[in-house]
Amino acid sequence: MILIYYVVFSLLVSSVVSVARSHRIMNILTVMNAAGAMITAIIAFQGNLPLTYLENKDLLIDHLAAYEILIAGTVFLLAAVYLKGYIKGMIQHQELDKRDMQVFYIAYNILMLLTVLVFSSNNLALFWIFAELTTFVSALLIAILNSTKNIDASLKYIFVTSIAMLFSFIGIILFFALTQHTLAAGTLNLSDITAHAKEFPPTLLAAAAVFVFIGFAAKSGIAPFHTWLPHAHSRAPSAISAVLSAVLLNIGVYGILRLTAIVRQTPAIIPFTKILLFFGMLSIFIAAFSMLTQRNLKKLIAFSSIEHMGIMLVGIGIGTPIALFWVLYHVLAHALTKALLFFSAGILHQQYQSNRVEKMENALKLQPLASLGMMLGSAAIAGMPPFMIFMSKLSILLQAGNASTGLLLILLILLVAAASSFALVLTKMFSQIEEKNVASSKKYQVHIGMEMPIVALLILIFVLGIYFPAWLTSLLTRIVADVGV
Repeated sequence: MILIYYVVFSLLVSSVVSVARSHRIMNILTVMNAAGAMITAIIAFQGNLPLTYLENKDLLIDHLAAYEILIAGTVFLLAAVYLKGYIKGMIQHQELDKRDMQVFYIAYNILMLLTVLVFSSNNLALFWIFAELTTFVSALLIAILNSTKNIDASLKYIFVTSIAMLFSFIGIILFFALTQHTLAAGTLNLSDITAHAKEFPPTLLAAAAVFVFIGFAAKSGIAPFHTWLPHAHSRAPSAISAVLSAVLLNIGVYGILRLTAIVRQTPAIIPFTKILLFFGMLSIFIAAFSMLTQRNLKKLIAFSSIEHMGIMLVGIGIGTPIALFWVLYHVLAHALTKALLFFSAGILHQQYQSNRVEKMENALKLQPLASLGMMLGSAAIAGMPPFMIFMSKLSILLQAGNASTGLLLILLILLVAAASSFALVLTKMFSQIEEKNVASSKKYQVHIGMEMPIVALLILIFVLGIYFPAWLTSLLTRIVADVGV
């Protein structure tokens, strides 16, 4: 019943936020809602998973769903804490109208609820509906700022992802037709489809999977369906950029993992694996060379997300239990690291009222914590030890080498190019420290609530980079077994 309790609680929170008049109350309720999502996942882990809901089990929390909900709840919680000071800054700089603050918090809480529901969906149609709703609500959170460019970015986000999700809708229809032809009655229940996958004609199954993949790939920012991502992530408020990159992109990856679990049982996995590897490598390639020319800090971080979605896709395409284990770990590592980078970028944006790297002079002196977060986060996202991503990147590379020497060499070249591009831009940014007298620049006073999440994330990505807890090993191993590898 834990999922039902959370849904009721989240709806209640959103209702109270809609009539609240105090920013403090709105923020406290939002923090409680995010904590509720985390608690939902933790309690689910204590139960006998999977936990099923509805008569036909179309809502279900298994180990993978609980893991994704825990990651989402963590990022939403840290972003909610960050929001209190960040929203004050946006209002102060006239980026957000004070009258829109309530709408912002309502949409944020609804997005949290939809995210939990999409990860709990055990039905392709339900997953599609909730995933589409997250697109529209997150687009509202982008468009709400006082800039026409934000409206353009949110419309592009909706247009690209929704067009791609129409292909997924066609794939869903094909899946229903497959089950209707093979079973006694048509179904879109993922458990039923997975259980009977071997009975489906491989050619039609492959076609259905490819159509569904297109929508999921767009949702996760996989090239060439990525064109919305740099604009949306760079124009969004930094707390929302963190949620988009660390949580909402995971929705697409989650869908691809579920889809691959179905296809893996049939001969269709051979062409489908080639598709995953091709689009994964293409994403890393495009991201690497796009980052090289970037001078917008948030766009740079956004292109890095495309790179890491590509890494995950390559790991899923390799398909070994070890590769999938590290893909799952990479999901967590990427989420925490990318949230750190966007939170740090948000403080720098409020200091300089710009995302342009060339304008961020004396950053280390004016905003030392944000600069530290940006520098260490950059090292972490590039895969440097002792941070989390180092372990997952290295392990996926080793699995690529076991699969094909050629694949390993190409992957190494692309990843080195991506890391170099990211490092080059950041080096130029921090080399501007002494160009002007810091006394001539006024330091923006950062709310402590914006600094706490940065400190927490720095600790997390460092500790989990040098210490791998037994419970996490056990959980990821169980998820790998659940998805049939």
